[in-house]
Amino acid sequence: MVNSWWEIQILADPSLEEILFWRLDNFGCQGMMSEAKENSQLVQAYIPQVQAQPLDLAALSLWIHQDAILMGITVPNISWSLMDDQDWASNWKQYWHPQEIGDRVLICPAWESPSQQTERLVVRLDPGVAFGTGIHPTTQLCLEALEMRYNYGYTGGILADLGCGSGILSITSLLMGADQVYAVDTDPIAIQSTQDNRELNHIPPETLVVEQGSIQKIAEIAPEGIDGIICNIIAETIIDLIPKFNAIAKPEAWGILSGVLMDKAPSVSDQLEKHGWKVGSLWRRKEWCCLNIRRQTPDELDD
Repeated sequence: MVNSWWEIQILADPSLEEILFWRLDNFGCQGMMSEAKENSQLVQAYIPQVQAQPLDLAALSLWIHQDAILMGITVPNISWSLMDDQDWASNWKQYWHPQEIGDRVLICPAWESPSQQTERLVVRLDPGVAFGTGIHPTTQLCLEALEMRYNYGYTGGILADLGCGSGILSITSLLMGADQVYAVDTDPIAIQSTQDNRELNHIPPETLVVEQGSIQKIAEIAPEGIDGIICNIIAETIIDLIPKFNAIAKPEAWGILSGVLMDKAPSVSDQLEKHGWKVGSLWRRKEWCCLNIRRQTPDELDD
């Protein structure tokens, strides 16, 4: 049976782009993309027809209009239309091309060939409808944080990727030098996407272990403990997960948390502090931030 999708197109002032990604993600959209159109930004997103009625889309449009008004910028043009699975599969891919991130990574769509001249780590990816193409700032921040860690003396390690989406962070971690990654997600579509991309990048299943679930599943399949936690979700979910971090983390564990809007960062930091974690640095890209964290030492906990 053919499933239908809503395609949402928003032509907006470029300064609205980050809020648009946040709005669309919260709305339940999948496969978001963005491209420059002269002095504007065209943002496209897709959501299954069964998840949104026309009145829901009208409400989304109203929220976005209000965002623009509050920012004092031109109200964007918003439209939506239905398409079937085949149209969806071919339509969004035409906008996504190989993308360099940081100093070391090249994200390459599975249907394109990377330049033979590149010296970058090539991550082949076909995310389908799972989150994680490298376009979104939160994913870029995570990849750059991983690069910084593995560029400055850190080697190996057993990592947990919470909310793995397309598997982009898991795969990149392994290409940078991680020994093993346990990737979990509550969405079965994400699990399938990560497994497919694992095969696409010729990574053995025992090196990238993919399971449906969350932290409890990590505790079951990795009883030896985790050296590093990667989590690119949203602040509210991260806050709920933090109290469970210690159940899987080794005493000297570190973490990279992204998907956090700047105004939510203090709440995330407070929750980390309550449960024995310390924010080492906070990286910002427009409205989004990435927290590089580590477990507090016994001396710090005693203070």
